[in-house]
This record gives sequence, C-alpha cells and structure tokens, in this order.
Amino acid sequence: MTLATSPLGTTGATTLRVLQQLRADPRTVVMLLAIPAVLLTLLYYMFSEVPRVPGQPAPFDRVATAILGILPFVAMFLVTSIAMLRERSTGTLERILSTPISKGALMGGYTVAFALFAAVQAAIACGLAFGPFGLTVAGSRGAVIGVCVLIGVLGVALGLLCSAFAQTEFQAMQFMPAIVFPQLFVCGLFVPRADLPTWMQYLSDVMPLTFAVQALEQLRDQSQPTGLLWRDIAILAGFTVAALALGAATLRRRTD
Repeated sequence: MTLATSPLGTTGATTLRVLQQLRADPRTVVMLLAIPAVLLTLLYYMFSEVPRVPGQPAPFDRVATAILGILPFVAMFLVTSIAMLRERSTGTLERILSTPISKGALMGGYTVAFALFAAVQAAIACGLAFGPFGLTVAGSRGAVIGVCVLIGVLGVALGLLCSAFAQTEFQAMQFMPAIVFPQLFVCGLFVPRADLPTWMQYLSDVMPLTFAVQALEQLRDQSQPTGLLWRDIAILAGFTVAALALGAATLRRRTD
C-alpha cells in the first residue's frame, strides 16, 4: 500500500480537494469567515445599553460566550450538508467512491477541511470578542477557542450525517429548523435549563449543543478546568465521532 492509497493519504487528498473547491468559491469563503463576526457585532451593540445586574456577568458576556460556539456550529452544519449533497447530486461522489478511497477516509477529509475553516472562523470571532468588544472570561481564552473549534467540528459531523437523508439542497436546508433550532431552544441559552418544563429538561440532556453551551459557560465562570468541563468536552467528542461513523455508514453514492 502506497501513501497515496493509504487511509491517511486519501484523507489528505480529499482535504486538499475540498479546500481547493472552497478557494474557487470566494463568496462562500467570505460568508463563512465574515458573517459570524458581523452577527457578533450586532449582538454587542444590541446589549450595549442593557444595564448590568449586580453579581451577574455583563449581559454581553453572558450571551456572547455561548454564541461564540453556536455560530460555527450552525455555519458548519449548513455549509457541509449542502456541499456533500452537491457532491452526490453532480455525480462527483460516485466517481470518487469508484476509486480505492474508503467512506471513512472521505468523511475524514471533509471533516479536516471544514475543521480548518471552523478554526479560522472561531479565531476571528473570538479575537473580535476578546479585543474590541471586551469579552471577559475567567478561564483560558485559548481553551474557549479550542472548544469553539470542537463545536464547529460537531456541526460538520452532523451536517455530513444529515446530508445522507436529503435529496435536494432545499431539503438539506430544512434540517436546520429540524435539527439545530430545537437544540438552541433547550440548551440553556434563552432560559436556564432548571427552569424548563421537565420533559424539555430530559430533551436537553440528549442534545449535543446543551453540553457545548455548558462547557463554554464553565470557561466563562471558572478560572480552572472543572470535572464538568472535561465531561462536556468528552461528550461533544463522542457525539462527533458517532455522527461521523453514522455518516460514513449511511453515505450514498448519488441522489436518486
């Protein structure tokens, strides 16, 4: 087995191909990198006049820390699901899978390529939040960026998984309200989880975005890593691996 046909080699080749495709689509690149920063700017000015409650984090700090993870999650979910569907509908995926590449290596290449974009996206958004917008967290800023990247990779994995069940780009976009919005409602961003109805608390316990928000809140409030933080990171990693494995298992060569 040569390097070119090894799992590592085919994964690297897929990563390079996806990055080259993205480079040829500058509008998508600009949207991926700029829109989170624009949305974060709107969020900052939205909370700029809200009075601070004594003993509580500043209103912007309370919300923005979680938003830093939610933005790459949503963006990567949408872009990845549409990109993989387009590969299948144009016949590109069928041609690729006729080569010695495995489904796992193909999924790995997509994950690495979009994870790089998630990392750049998180770095830009966090740099803006910690710099001009003065976001303060008790934990490490580097840890915040790292968790945001992991959340973005989770969005990639779920996007790849959901693309297997869509036949058109419109159907892929419909997974956004079906998969992402319910998680936003029960993750504790709008209403503390303890104040949710009991059945919604049970629902939040099986939603990956719940643990993403909880991990970022731990970094916002705690100066040292806690056991809860490490548990949440492990759960996020587990969801990511499981979604990628299911995505590889359900990957179809083309859209019927």
